[in-house]
Amino acid sequence: MTTYYVSTPIYYVNDAPHVGHAYCTVLADVAARWHRMAGEDVHFVTGTDEHGQKVMTAAAKLGRTPVEHADALHVRFKELWERLDIQYDDFVRTTEPRHVRAVVAILEKLHARGEFYAADYAGWYSAVAERFWSEEEVAEASGCTVAQLRSGEAKGRCPDTGTPVEWVTEKNWFFRMSAYQERLIRWIEEHPDCIVPESRKNEVLGYLRKPLADLCISRPRARLPFDIPLPWDPDYVTYVWFDALTNYLTTLGYGADDPRFARYWPVSVHVLGKDILTFHTVYWFAMLMAAGIDPPRQVVAHGWWLKAREKISKSLGNAVRLEDYLPVFGPDALRYFLLREIPVGLDGEWSDEALYVRVNADLANDLGNLAHRSLTMAERWLGGVLPGPGAVEGTDAELAEVAVRAVSGFRAGMDAFQYRAALDALWELVRAGNKYVDTEAPWALNKAGRTERLGVVLRNVAEVCRIVASCLTPVMPRKSVELLARIGVDSPDLDPSLRRLAAGTRVAARDPLFPRLELPVSTPTPVAPPAAPAAAPAPVPAVPAVAEAPAALPPEIAYEDFAKLALRIGKVLAAERHPNADKLLVLKVDVGEPEPRTIVAGIAAAYAPEELVGRTITVVANLKPVKLRGVVSQGMLLAAGGAEVAALLSPIKPVEPGTIVK
Repeated sequence: MTTYYVSTPIYYVNDAPHVGHAYCTVLADVAARWHRMAGEDVHFVTGTDEHGQKVMTAAAKLGRTPVEHADALHVRFKELWERLDIQYDDFVRTTEPRHVRAVVAILEKLHARGEFYAADYAGWYSAVAERFWSEEEVAEASGCTVAQLRSGEAKGRCPDTGTPVEWVTEKNWFFRMSAYQERLIRWIEEHPDCIVPESRKNEVLGYLRKPLADLCISRPRARLPFDIPLPWDPDYVTYVWFDALTNYLTTLGYGADDPRFARYWPVSVHVLGKDILTFHTVYWFAMLMAAGIDPPRQVVAHGWWLKAREKISKSLGNAVRLEDYLPVFGPDALRYFLLREIPVGLDGEWSDEALYVRVNADLANDLGNLAHRSLTMAERWLGGVLPGPGAVEGTDAELAEVAVRAVSGFRAGMDAFQYRAALDALWELVRAGNKYVDTEAPWALNKAGRTERLGVVLRNVAEVCRIVASCLTPVMPRKSVELLARIGVDSPDLDPSLRRLAAGTRVAARDPLFPRLELPVSTPTPVAPPAAPAAAPAPVPAVPAVAEAPAALPPEIAYEDFAKLALRIGKVLAAERHPNADKLLVLKVDVGEPEPRTIVAGIAAAYAPEELVGRTITVVANLKPVKLRGVVSQGMLLAAGGAEVAALLSPIKPVEPGTIVK
């Protein structure tokens, strides 16, 4: 049997989980469920990182030991994963004896191979990031020169966190990581899919083509007395990242259960945020190579959820806690939103409005409406019993073609970890199903007494519901099973044929699967941010305190003048900054034509390029092309705002590129 080993990072227990943790874990859970559906032997592991300076500091603030703190906090993660229907196979805590044994085993192995050496080290240390930085890295992050750092004229900042760093001189133990630089480059180049998306792989290769330093793998025990001691030098403890990365070995019984380790290793995919990519590729791959273990087959680095263009985090006080949303939306709608809203690899903006729009448009209006009205008609006019397949006529063949195409696209997206693309493909079938109902008009067939044709139409729609619910099983495990039960199906069936349901299958409409949510959710209480340093500037409010007065309307125009405009729906395929203008972006937009258009738009102050890819927008399609700072623009975007762009205009429901706006 094929094995599939998928992991999330283990999460720090310095605070409760937020949407960033949940997003990563849902991504991995969907992968695990998808591969279980394929009959594979899946091992899905997550857990908590309970060592290091961050945990010790958080515990001290609450008057706890790190172990007491970890015992209390790790439960918060387990409770949220249960409420989100995360179906993991193992949960690793780095304070567990089995993990300590695995860390000691790999340390002893590498020490015996001569991979470690002791040396005095002086460098800039970040207590928050728990790592040393070179003078050049700190100077670049701090906007100063190395000379200014050395003289004390400039204060050093951590390149990762922006927090102050301090100059530390101490003895430590080092891993000969630099010896693996060329081997790491070769491995990545010879395994082109080992890091995705492509941009992240290029980022890692760029890092590796600079001088690679050896890795400090210890900290003085006097500083971190609760961490794992080095077995040959108990005055030092293991660096938290060397410790944490070993959890992927711990779960398989490394050093104690060789058959289990051989069964699942190498890892099929590590799912993680882009900010910890270097640790999971450069550090981790080198550690494994030094131990004679193959690196993981793939690392998938996802983007960040942002709020007001800032990364969501507890330190900024903008954390989004899904516990606050679960009572309103339930786990399935939240899982769907996380997967559908942004492509894996890109950043996305969290907003309550976007959540409501997506759930109402996709789940209540599209899928929920398709299932409820078709099953209600089947109950009312067919007695809740479907006939067998009948003659193909009308738009039956067209619907069948869409079903085949949708399932194929869904499978391809799921296999490639492109969940948004998978759901986009599947929603083509959902929309086609609703269009089929409107076109074939079962109500008219019933009124005309065409019972046989009525039965064919309603069973075809039931088949569409079966296909969609089956595909959605890894994404929305509760609602998909519920929908399958309503059409008399016991287990998922991804066969795209519209002739699978047996004659006599009983269906039931029941209450709507996804009731429309009309009232806005109460705004969750934000996590209180830590007190800002005295020198920190006052935060800029996200919304002006006084609204801008509406501009006076220009002179009236005749309808004939307005009718000259050709407004079309477009989909942004690519976006980048204008090479010659900071305020402009250059977009590739699909407006339903054979080739995408290039459109230059003055929206760089409102949107980052990666935010726009995949967005549906409104385009003035019949403007005469004009050259803007050297790039020809073939249209104009519609946006709200005056002198400053507030938002692009987009339809609230999915609409195909090229659709006329009127």
